[in-house]
Amino acid sequence: MKNNIKVQRAIFNFTQQDLAEKIGVSRQTINALEAGKYVPSTVLALKLSRLFGKNVNEIFDLEEGD
Repeated sequence: MKNNIKVQRAIFNFTQQDLAEKIGVSRQTINALEAGKYVPSTVLALKLSRLFGKNVNEIFDLEEGD
């Protein structure tokens, strides 16, 4: 699964730490999400969606083979 969290974070001028604190996860989780090494839970995806004011599928997209 690919995502554009890094882009969304830049639009809002959030550091990884800022974003982590806003959604209640560690900075390392944000780093892993941005690197595509971690697939978020539904709850986490919805928290990001709400924070960025985007639909979940505007942030996350399936890749071939997902």
